[in-house]
Amino acid sequence: MTKSRINELEKRFNGKRIAVIGDLMLDGYFWGNVARISPEAPVPVVEVENEFFRFGGAANVALNILSLGGIPITIGVIGNDLDGKTFLNLMKSGNLNSDGIIIDKNRPTTTKTRVIAGKQHVARIDKESKENISRKIEKKIIENLKAKINDIDAIILQDYNKGVLTENLIDEIIKLGNEDHKIISVDPKFINFKKYTNTTIFKPNRKETEDILGIRINTDEEISFAGNELLKILKPKYVLLTLGEKGLALFGNGDKEIRIPTKARKVSDVSGAGDTVISTITYALTAGAKIEEAAYIANYAAGLVCEEVGIVPIDRKKLFITLLNN
Repeated sequence: MTKSRINELEKRFNGKRIAVIGDLMLDGYFWGNVARISPEAPVPVVEVENEFFRFGGAANVALNILSLGGIPITIGVIGNDLDGKTFLNLMKSGNLNSDGIIIDKNRPTTTKTRVIAGKQHVARIDKESKENISRKIEKKIIENLKAKINDIDAIILQDYNKGVLTENLIDEIIKLGNEDHKIISVDPKFINFKKYTNTTIFKPNRKETEDILGIRINTDEEISFAGNELLKILKPKYVLLTLGEKGLALFGNGDKEIRIPTKARKVSDVSGAGDTVISTITYALTAGAKIEEAAYIANYAAGLVCEEVGIVPIDRKKLFITLLNN
């Protein structure tokens, strides 16, 4: 990409409206030091010095859209609990609209709390339900999307197998998006992997693809086979296969397969990199980027967030400065 093209696209990275639908999560952090072992059991005592919460899952995707200059339309489910109140307070303080948030008193807010001593994870405590949401909640999500469909540029489906994206809901959302000619991007997980047919971008990682296809993906030939097999089975316009340290592989751009090596200069934490990729490639497409340009930009974005500790959204200004200097 030329510098003039990068500058041109940056000017278009404003005000795009992206619906983000899926498993909303809250990430909690207890950060401290270990100076002794508990007298009650042979476990370390973490003396907490800092405690904070961040968005995870589909909520982190929405935050990435906001950081890129867009307007996320966040649609999902939280519980009627203290973590749910913390989630809504985070949305308010982050200037995120909460109109699409549905409170379900029958399930907890999905929360992952990490206990960290120095730079070491000591434990992670998960609170969640993996039961499918009710038909009543499904209906509310569809009604919410229908009310906003004419005003959005794209839909991102962010699946973590926590029960929000049911088979019925996936079918309804994809049908609605295709009828209105919207970009539909998918970050899948194992359970509903094969339900995501006829979308714009299908973005699995290597492990998810290996599990579904029953193969190992290591060599260039295996990568090519996997990507083309996903095109054949699910019929998306594009498959973007994320390969960790091997970067990205893009399929579906005519007969051309594109490999993009990773751009992380110093990897500190890979958490949230997939969220950043799906957010950035979708947003770039809505801004008028070609698919290979969008994948190139998304790859740089993932590299930048991997340099940070914890789950953080991509910084738009830093992203475009990095693109211009490389």
